[in-house]
Amino acid sequence: MNNYNYPLDLQWTREELQIVISTWNAVEAAYEGGVDREDFIKKYRLFKKVVPSKGEEKQLGNQFEKVSGYSLYRVVKAAQTEVKKINIRE
Repeated sequence: MNNYNYPLDLQWTREELQIVISTWNAVEAAYEGGVDREDFIKKYRLFKKVVPSKGEEKQLGNQFEKVSGYSLYRVVKAAQTEVKKINIRE
């Protein structure tokens, strides 16, 4: 069980919060056993509708990595090269 808070913007709607949390869950899954590439890409595309700014994405990704140790950037990069499953190994 995670002992940290996800970086979220409380101005987001309930649906937007669910999308962003789902993306953080997928990043965690990529590190904790793997996540289906297509599933991650779908979640990330929705995430980008909520967070279209590269700067804000980087800021949120850095905050998430700081509290969790998991990198959104690394998972996105892996999604560009992996065929079926994303599994980040340290």
